[in-house]
Amino acid sequence: MSSISYRSDIDGLRAIAVIAIIVYHTNSVWLPGGVASLGIFFVISGYLITSIIYREMKVERFTFTQFYTRRIKRILPLFYAVIAVVMIFAFWLLTPMEF
Repeated sequence: MSSISYRSDIDGLRAIAVIAIIVYHTNSVWLPGGVASLGIFFVISGYLITSIIYREMKVERFTFTQFYTRRIKRILPLFYAVIAVVMIFAFWLLTPMEF
């Protein structure tokens, strides 16, 4: 893995952005500018990813294969879990025509 230190301030900003996105999608009247939080979330994530790449390139350890392997190992398990939960709820909540 990379040697980036944990930044609770950045984690807090990402959490606020995610909460704002959820509130916006729940009821856009409650937080009309909530969609801007998506951009903020992407900027923060881009900063973190770029920091990791930069530090690895500085010590000449960066490879695209290793980078994407780490991303896949981090994202795919959660992706499959979300798909499974959504499929279960969809089967339970939707009519056969909607499903």
